[in-house]
Amino acid sequence: MPFSYHDKVLIQSLYEAKGYSSRKLINEFPQKRWKRRGLDELLKKIRETGSVDRRDGSGRPRTSRTEDNVHAVEDLIVSQEDKPQSHRSTRQISRETGIPQTTVRRIVRHDLGLKCLKRRRAHELTAANKLSRVTRSKQLLRRFSTADTAFIWFTDEKVFTVAAPSNKQNDRLYAPLNTPKKHVAPERLLRERPTFSKSVMVSVGVSKLGCTELIFVEPGVKVNGAYYRDVLLTQNLLPVMKHIAPNTFVFQQDGAPAHRARETVELLRRETPDFISPDQWPANSPDLNPVDYEIWGVMQERVYQTKVRDVDELRQRLLNVWHSIDQRVIDTAIDQWRARLKACVRAKGGHFEQML
Repeated sequence: MPFSYHDKVLIQSLYEAKGYSSRKLINEFPQKRWKRRGLDELLKKIRETGSVDRRDGSGRPRTSRTEDNVHAVEDLIVSQEDKPQSHRSTRQISRETGIPQTTVRRIVRHDLGLKCLKRRRAHELTAANKLSRVTRSKQLLRRFSTADTAFIWFTDEKVFTVAAPSNKQNDRLYAPLNTPKKHVAPERLLRERPTFSKSVMVSVGVSKLGCTELIFVEPGVKVNGAYYRDVLLTQNLLPVMKHIAPNTFVFQQDGAPAHRARETVELLRRETPDFISPDQWPANSPDLNPVDYEIWGVMQERVYQTKVRDVDELRQRLLNVWHSIDQRVIDTAIDQWRARLKACVRAKGGHFEQML
């Protein structure tokens, strides 16, 4: 454990005035947890130099983290108030200032006390969206207690493509230092993606009572109101829910046009014990649907672990992954629902992921 400056002064005073040895110092100040070896070295330095101060030129030089360099990094690492998105990366700062990138990182962390946070994509929210989200989140919190959420069936649709979604930030390739880039095989450097990647659309319903099968939308079909009612609801989703919880479930859907159509609402009034109507569900709120904020992400991560060859393989992988998801994953996602509603209220309808 290193000695503080005050410790060094105390040790020097006791050594010079009373001749304290390292053993005596340890016995007198057990709470300091000093080590005998460190004390012996410090006492030797005092005997040889008569001081506890560091000698000029000793220790690691800090020439790179000078006051001027700290100010230079501070000016570039954070966006200017009148110029959003004007910040630089540590690599860009290093190129512009000539300060080594490792030193830039040390300045950012130790001198400026900053840490790097990853930006995420999110829906743009208008003032009307935020007001709707606050109002309806409060209504849902009043309507559904923690116990009630076990009876809600959350539903959603998603398109999965054969070509895996790419994350450019984490898609890196390492090659030997002396290898010119032109000598690296193109198939290693390039991630090919078809101009129009084939895809499949799927629909699911999840609850703490159980889940539906993974429902595939027929190729080339547009999910309009009629298809949503006649196929997805009447033939697939509602029969499963009625079988598992005949008279006790609550149906949830987002505000897609096919979902809020008048005929769809009338069907749900007739065929479900209860449902969250379009004027009760917050608009532009995938962050409030467990299927959207958790289940699709789990599936996407597992489906694209290796390259998908074609649509048939994509369909099979989706089925395999869906059947492999443990009910506890779904329960955990649904348990977060009320906490997310409360976070939405605290954020006044704005984005709240950073608050969780």
